[in-house]
Amino acid sequence: MALRERLVRDNGLTGPLSDDVIGNQQGFQDMKARLHRMLINRMDLTKLGQLEPEQLHEEVARLASSLLAQEDTPLSTVERERLIHEVRHELFGLGPLEQLLADTSISDILVNSPYNIYIERGGKLERTSIEFKDNEHLMRVIERIVSSVGRRIDESSPMVDARLKDGSRVNAIIPPLSLDGPVLSIRRFGAEPLRMNRLLENQALTPDMASMFEMCVNAKLNVLISGGTGAGKTTLLNALSAYIPSNERIVTIEDSAELQMQQPHVVRLETRPPNIEGKGEVSQRDLVKNALRMRPDRIVIGEVRGAEAIDMLQAMNTGHDGSLTTIHANTPRDALARLETMIQMTGMRLSDRAMRQQIASAINLVVQVARLTDGTRRITSISEITGMEGETITMQEVFIFDRKGVDKDGKVLGRFRPTGVRPRFAERLKIYGMQLPRSFFEEV
Repeated sequence: MALRERLVRDNGLTGPLSDDVIGNQQGFQDMKARLHRMLINRMDLTKLGQLEPEQLHEEVARLASSLLAQEDTPLSTVERERLIHEVRHELFGLGPLEQLLADTSISDILVNSPYNIYIERGGKLERTSIEFKDNEHLMRVIERIVSSVGRRIDESSPMVDARLKDGSRVNAIIPPLSLDGPVLSIRRFGAEPLRMNRLLENQALTPDMASMFEMCVNAKLNVLISGGTGAGKTTLLNALSAYIPSNERIVTIEDSAELQMQQPHVVRLETRPPNIEGKGEVSQRDLVKNALRMRPDRIVIGEVRGAEAIDMLQAMNTGHDGSLTTIHANTPRDALARLETMIQMTGMRLSDRAMRQQIASAINLVVQVARLTDGTRRITSISEITGMEGETITMQEVFIFDRKGVDKDGKVLGRFRPTGVRPRFAERLKIYGMQLPRSFFEEV
C-alpha cells in the first residue's frame, strides 16, 4: 500500500495530502532509524549489561535526548517522548509490536506485511494502524524472537515456531515461501493463563461441567480435547491441568512450549527441529518414548499431530492414566478418525479393528470446543467413549451446547444441557471417593 493511502486510512485524512504531511511521517520514521543507529554506536554495551532494567531505560532516554538536541529537526515534547519511547522498544523489545503485546485484550497479532497488521480482540479481527518501517525492520524483529529460544530463520530454513517470554506462540515464515515478504503470527498466552473460574465467567461451560472435569482429572481419566484453530483447546488444557494433584510428577511434551503448569513437580520437554545439515531433529514421538522412562504420573501432550499418537495411546493403556492432550478436529468422531490416520503414519500394519481397540481402551473423554460466529468460545460437547461394537467405536454424549440462533447484535443464543445419560465413568469416580450428583444427568 502506498504511503499516501496509508496516511488516509490510519489518520482519517481526507482530500489531497500535501507533501508536508507525507514528509513529516517519513521524516519521523527516518529519524527513528537514524537515532537507533546513533544509539548503538554511542552506547557502551559492556556497561549497559551491568545495569538494572530501570537504570538501562534511563540511560537510553538520557543519551537519546542528548542526540536529539544535536538534531536540527524541530520536535514537540510529545513527538520527542514518542520517539524516545519507540527507540527504546527497538533496542530492548519487539519494536512496533510492543504496544500491542501490552494490551491484554488482544489474543492474536497477525503481521501480513510491514504495513498490514491485524489483531484479534474478543474473537473478532480488526486492522491496526501500527506499521514497521520496511521488510528489513520486520525481519530484525523476527530474528530477535527466534534467536531468543535458540532457533534460526533464513533462506535454508524459512519457517519457524518459537515463543515469547510470556509463553505466547510465534510462527514466522519468510521468502521464498512467503511471496510478499516476512509474515509473523503471534498467538497470545498471558503470563497468567485463564483458569476455570475465568472460563466460567466467560460462559465457556457451566459449573456442573467444571465440577465433573475436576472429578475426572482426579480420577485419572484420559481426556482428549478436540477443536479447530483458535477454538481454545490449549486454554482448556491449561485449566484442566490445574486439577492434577500437586504431589504427582507431570511430564509435558510440546512442539513449542506454551503450557503453564501450576504444580511444583513438572518436567517440560520440547521438540527440536533439524539443524542446517538436516540432522539432530527430536520429534514428539522421541519425547513420548523418553517420557515413559522418566517415571511420570501424568503425561500431558500439547497437541498430538503425528506418529506419536500410537506411543501416547500405548502409554495410556499401560498404566499412565490421567493423560491429557489436544487434537485438531471439528467433531468428536472426526477426532477419533484423525487418531487412526496418525497411527497409520507410523507405517505399522494394524487392522482397523486393532487401531480402534487401542483408541477405545485408551481414551475416556472427548471434549469438543469451538469458536462460534460471534467470537465466543464454548465447550460444545462432552462425549464418553464406551467401547466397541463390531468394528465401530461407540460413544455417548454427556453434555451438549444447544444453539438456538443469534440475536439482533449477532450474539449466539443457546444453552448447555445434560443429555440425561449417566456415564459409565461414574463407577470409576465412586472408586476414587467421588459421587456425581444425579441432577447432573437429568435431561432438561
